[in-house]
Amino acid sequence: MPSTTKNTDKDPILSARGLTMRFGAIEVLSDVSLDLFRGEVHAVIGENGAGKSTLMKILAGHLQPSSGQILLDGMPFVAAGPTQTEAAGIVLIHQEILLAPHLTVAQNIFLGREIRRGIAVNDREMNRRSVKALQVLGIEIDPTREVERLSIAQRQLVQIARALSVPHRIVIFDEPSASLTPVETEALFRVINDLRDKGIAVLYISHRLGEVKSIANRVTVLRDGKFVATRDVAEVEPLDMAKLMVGRDMANLYPPRKARILGEVALETKNFSVMGFAENIDFSVRYGEILGFAGLIGAGRTELFEGLIGLRRNTGNVQARQISGRIPTPRAGMDAGIVYLSEDRKGKGLLLAQNLASNLTLAALAKFRKGLFVDRKREMAALETAVQDFDIRTGDLHLQAGQLSGGNQQKLLLAKMMQLEPGIVIVDEPTRGVDIGAKEQIYKFIADLADQGKAVIVISSEMQELIGLCDRILVMRLGRIVGEVKGEDMNEEHIVVLATGAHSLGAAA
Repeated sequence: MPSTTKNTDKDPILSARGLTMRFGAIEVLSDVSLDLFRGEVHAVIGENGAGKSTLMKILAGHLQPSSGQILLDGMPFVAAGPTQTEAAGIVLIHQEILLAPHLTVAQNIFLGREIRRGIAVNDREMNRRSVKALQVLGIEIDPTREVERLSIAQRQLVQIARALSVPHRIVIFDEPSASLTPVETEALFRVINDLRDKGIAVLYISHRLGEVKSIANRVTVLRDGKFVATRDVAEVEPLDMAKLMVGRDMANLYPPRKARILGEVALETKNFSVMGFAENIDFSVRYGEILGFAGLIGAGRTELFEGLIGLRRNTGNVQARQISGRIPTPRAGMDAGIVYLSEDRKGKGLLLAQNLASNLTLAALAKFRKGLFVDRKREMAALETAVQDFDIRTGDLHLQAGQLSGGNQQKLLLAKMMQLEPGIVIVDEPTRGVDIGAKEQIYKFIADLADQGKAVIVISSEMQELIGLCDRILVMRLGRIVGEVKGEDMNEEHIVVLATGAHSLGAAA
């Protein structure tokens, strides 16, 4: 576990004093103050909409506060923009991926500050330094590979490597581990500990309260845009933090586990392979069951199911109702009652620039047609029902999907796919970037699907999430299923042993 030894100076390197942010008549941040010291990791937590990202954007120069003041080294600091803030040594690592997809890894890491040899760009040197920057994060990625060919997790690591290659003395991490598995997160923690040991100040935003307990010295809690408390992490446990965040007890985060009555096999694969990602995959899931898929980055979990629903080239056999052989397209899968909720809800799951009703009905548009046109009255009625059933928190039904918080976007995506009335639901990273209050609701939705007799497959990088939700878990490594855990064996130790290959090493010894 990473060290949380405190190593701070007496005076803060950065202070926020009474920061308030209004967008029109709406106040999203209200009189928030915070001190950050050299050589400390200071976590900021709160539900979606609590004001965390707004606060970070103000500190990083992306937004100008409506009122309040920022002090840097005890002096008033007003940044004209993020470029000036970076020049002062303040670096923000965004939760959203802000890379150029058609450029290579190295070109993204050095974008805007390319290494040159004469007038020409020195690609060889940028590639060499990129390899070293990524190795620090515990990952090897070909620096000449285009970013669009990387997984979400790999893109996040490239983005972190890019930010840390800029001279810095204050680093702000906004949900850096949201798409990382525990092993990659540990590598990130080693980097953060190294920053702290060098006297760098770190602000760390995360919904994963166990991480906060592991890595942070102090934690500040925001709720509804207001300051709630700052505590030494040694004095609070994750459940204490959760209670401060949401104002209620969160001891029962996962739905009570019940002995489900399982139906017939809903989906089965035999010798199923996805070119370059998964090989000879055999598994089955029954109606009424929640089946988990665990594994490290690069294990092939997401690619396996993208292949299964026809998004990637595949071979082998898939058996389900109305399906025998393979699923040629996602639409064919949907028609057969199989839906897939992508881990990339912003890139693949929702149309962020479209309104909520259009997003809700898009996959099942035939249900809402009236002749050649969409029955808007019926569409809005469906949206009103979905907002109530899935607790999608929006003050305006005419918002764009991109204006919702991460948790509410995920609920909208769930509601969208349920319009198809599927029998098999595949959910990839259901709570990535989602606050603990929304997690509790999403877990209940997933459990309810199984209780309704649907077959549910959950792909997640959070082992506790899989353990808390699933009836059994299949573990993948290097494109293959390497084991199953269930019953008393369903714990983090058994999953990690299988995911890392330690079981085979032990057998060989």
